[in-house]
Amino acid sequence: MDKRKLKSIMTYNCDTQADLAKYLGISNQTFSRKINEKGGSEFGSTEIRLIKSKYNLYPEEIDEIFFDKLVS
Repeated sequence: MDKRKLKSIMTYNCDTQADLAKYLGISNQTFSRKINEKGGSEFGSTEIRLIKSKYNLYPEEIDEIFFDKLVS
């Protein structure tokens, strides 16, 4: 997951992690675990669909954020 890209989209839209967590119907702690991929946590398909809708993202952007692996 490219959390930097998701965070930049959130910032551009004046949203905080708390704002997006509330929109998704999850706690701030759960959101933090998912964005940081802690303990195997990840965003589910419903949450990804909601994020896509909220920020009017293209399928390519969703792929870049959630499915492309960053190579360091």
